[in-house]
Amino acid sequence: MFEKNPTTQASARPAVQRRGVERRQAILDAAEGLLGEKGYEAATLKAIGERAGIPIASVYHYFSDRHQVEAELLQRHARELDALISAALDRSPPQTLRDAADAVIDPLLDYFRRHPSCTELWFSGNRSTVGELVRAFDEAQAERIWRLLIERELVPADTPRLVLQLTFEAGNRLFDIAFRRSPAGDDTTIAEMRRFVSAYLETYASGDA
Repeated sequence: MFEKNPTTQASARPAVQRRGVERRQAILDAAEGLLGEKGYEAATLKAIGERAGIPIASVYHYFSDRHQVEAELLQRHARELDALISAALDRSPPQTLRDAADAVIDPLLDYFRRHPSCTELWFSGNRSTVGELVRAFDEAQAERIWRLLIERELVPADTPRLVLQLTFEAGNRLFDIAFRRSPAGDDTTIAEMRRFVSAYLETYASGDA
């Protein structure tokens, strides 16, 4: 007699789903703001919920802990970084090893400077989820650049993939040092990174390795 109208239930679902998406986005935006303004330690799940205007019990409905928030936020940053590096390589295909290094370093440096929340997560140490995502990003980019350098005959075809993997490991460490020295990334350290990366890769191009 008092059965619910199926049409009404169906029409209500999109609104509920939309509200869920909006709340999830609000939580991520709040986390990004706190990380950028107050640093990693301040971005607790409680503080994130307060900033988003969402009760902590509701925050737990969308994210089991702060690490899940960090992982989703870092994945968002990684997607944007991947697109920026792709655009840089497409816009100006590298003619030299220094060109290739700059095509990766420049987008990363610009992005880190514009998104302090990203640097807070990226260099937050080896926390399991975040550290794994950063390593996965570096490995994917290393694979891309390794193939590109071989295709463009900037390094010999038998250059080990490990060479680019180590280059990205070292570059990530030097970026970390640069942003610990200065919130905007220490220019001197960045210049030394370019020199270090280019010189290392040149040993393979010249056959000195």
